[in-house]
Amino acid sequence: MAIRICNIEDIKLGRAIRVKIGEHAFAIVHTPDGKFHALDDKCSHGEVSLSEGFVDNETIECWAHGAKFSLTTGSPLSLPAYEPVSVYEVFVENGEVFLEYEA
Repeated sequence: MAIRICNIEDIKLGRAIRVKIGEHAFAIVHTPDGKFHALDDKCSHGEVSLSEGFVDNETIECWAHGAKFSLTTGSPLSLPAYEPVSVYEVFVENGEVFLEYEA
């Protein structure tokens, strides 16, 4: 099911926002090259919000301990994280951002 998240202008380039759907929190990321990504908003290393992290091209870095994750696969790219985070499909239609998610 596609869930409307926001307008594309609501997320600045190179930034992320936190979105909660029910009890599930997502980080919706707008990369510097204009792409959108979605992943779990919790670092697999600790209970830290990834949406507060640093976006760099196709990665996001946890602000607390510096673990980096791929925005396309969710794989950890640096320590201290060992476990991946889940990623979700995002698409843009008519200037709006949608997340594919089944609760």
